[in-house]
Amino acid sequence: MLSEQTQLNIAHEHMEMRQAFQETQYAQQAPHVLMRPKVYPDGDHWCALYGINLQEGVAGFGKTPEGACSDFDHNWYQQIVSENN
Repeated sequence: MLSEQTQLNIAHEHMEMRQAFQETQYAQQAPHVLMRPKVYPDGDHWCALYGINLQEGVAGFGKTPEGACSDFDHNWYQQIVSENN
């Protein structure tokens, strides 16, 4: 039989693994993951672009590729909100 402390440790590890799994599921649903914009350097920044050009597509900019993708996600959701109003 497992000690009470061992049982608590197992329960804690299980909770942490479950949280990590949920965070991974959430991250996999981000617009930049699902839509796969082109990510490329743009001067001293990075651009994540989905579409033919900046006027017709959705873009995000940042100092790093991750920053550009984060801005892309924000702009993607802003576009959806704008279209629904």
